[in-house]
Amino acid sequence: MSEPTTTRNAEWQRLRADYLAESEVRSPTTARGIHHLALLSSDVEQTINFYQGVLGFPLTELFENRDYPDSTHFFFDIGNGNYLAFFDFPNLDLGGYAEVLGGLHHVAISIDREGWERARLGLEEAGVEYALESGASLYFAGPDGERLELINDPLGEMYGNKL
Repeated sequence: MSEPTTTRNAEWQRLRADYLAESEVRSPTTARGIHHLALLSSDVEQTINFYQGVLGFPLTELFENRDYPDSTHFFFDIGNGNYLAFFDFPNLDLGGYAEVLGGLHHVAISIDREGWERARLGLEEAGVEYALESGASLYFAGPDGERLELINDPLGEMYGNKL
């Protein structure tokens, strides 16, 4: 990774020295991957139209949420056996998106260049504003304000560096 340009360099160097093992000696993870990441939806059909229609993530399942009667639990395939899931909670009067400690900042989804270009055009056609960063990342908000990134880097890489 490139050298940071902030006053926190010493802190980051210490954290790397204390906790970051080289890949050759790093213990393997106990995880298999993200089964699903669950977000909230104010409108099931709007969410389906955005994620399947605009971004090209196929809807794979839809059923009643086991924890809340009349709540919908539905899933989109985001590749490699990973899913983006949504719940709607009708009649719970939930507020809008808020960034809080321990909360979600954004979801970054790796997408090949061809799919990335299709998604970028889909965002434009849908009138969704986005920010392009480093020629590889599109940042934008979903229908309920959830912050998303489509990144052209392959899984396991960030800006050409292995994670």
